[in-house]
Amino acid sequence: MFHQITYLLFKLNLIQPSESTINFWTHYGHVEKLEYAVTNGNYKTRKLAAEGLEVVGKASSIPVLLKCIDDKVQNVSIAALNTLESIGAENELIKTVLKKRFNWANEVRKKQAKFEASKGRKYNIYRWERASKKSFDRVKEQLKKPIR
Repeated sequence: MFHQITYLLFKLNLIQPSESTINFWTHYGHVEKLEYAVTNGNYKTRKLAAEGLEVVGKASSIPVLLKCIDDKVQNVSIAALNTLESIGAENELIKTVLKKRFNWANEVRKKQAKFEASKGRKYNIYRWERASKKSFDRVKEQLKKPIR
């Protein structure tokens, strides 16, 4: 009864379901509630609901999960990818999408790690060592000479 009330309040955008509520929906196979949570919840709710859909494993939730893989939050996107990988293992189209998306997620992680690693580094490139500075000085000296 409590979880039904939670779902109604969630549909009215008054509260977000807790982890225990999503676990209850997962345990009893409430796929429609989990799909609604994946599309309309906050980022924690979307991630938990995507993981719950992985446990339930219904093929009817594949279109919702395909929309969810382009989520702004990377954890939600990865949870949806993992769910799609476990549900749609025999479909070739889903395999191709998952492969490309996982490669993209890995590239994003590598770029982010590279940025974080070089965040505090200072580069020692001095202005007077650049070739453009030398040529600029040469032109400047020539301009100082009187014109004949």
